Amino acid sequence: MNWTELIKTEIETTYSVTEPLIDLVDENRLDWKPSQGSNWMTVGQLLRHLTDACGSAMRGFVTGDWGMPEGGEMTEDEMLPPAEKLPTVGSPAEAKALLAQDKQLALEMLAQCSEEQLANKLVTAPWNPNPMVLGYRLLQMVGHLDRHKGQLFYYLKLQGKPVHTGHLWGM
Repeated sequence: MNWTELIKTEIETTYSVTEPLIDLVDENRLDWKPSQGSNWMTVGQLLRHLTDACGSAMRGFVTGDWGMPEGGEMTEDEMLPPAEKLPTVGSPAEAKALLAQDKQLALEMLAQCSEEQLANKLVTAPWNPNPMVLGYRLLQMVGHLDRHKGQLFYYLKLQGKPVHTGHLWGM
C-alpha cells in the first residue's frame, strides 16, 4: 500500500462512519455540552468543527492556503479560540452537507499530490513548525476528524443515545 491508497482509504472510512453519527443528533440539542469541566464545544459547534477538521487543513498543506489573515500572523487565541467563540451549525442536515463538501475537498487535495510528494515533501503546520512528510501530515488531518468523531460518539452516549462500539467503528 502506498500513501495515496492509505490516506484515501482512511478518508473514505472516517467520513462514512462520521455521517451516521450526525444522523443521531437531535436538532433541538445543538446547544448541549457536557456539564462538568470547562471549554467544551456545544454539539452544534462540534458538528461545525467536524466539517472543517480535515479537508481545509489538507488544502493548507497541499497549496499553502491556510485561509489566514494577510501576513499569516495569528495570536494564540485566534489559532485556538476558546469554545464559546467557535462557529456552530443550524442543523444536523447542514452539518452533513458541509461534511460532504469537506470530504470532496480532502479527496481533491489528495489527488493533487504525487506519491513522491507524499513520501518526501517536508511541510510544516501553523501550529507545529517541525517539518514532516506531506503524507503523514495529511494522514494526521484524517486522524483529527476521527478524534472529533469519537468526541461526538461520547457526546451522544452522555445524552443517553443507544450508541455502541459499532457506531464508533462503522460496524
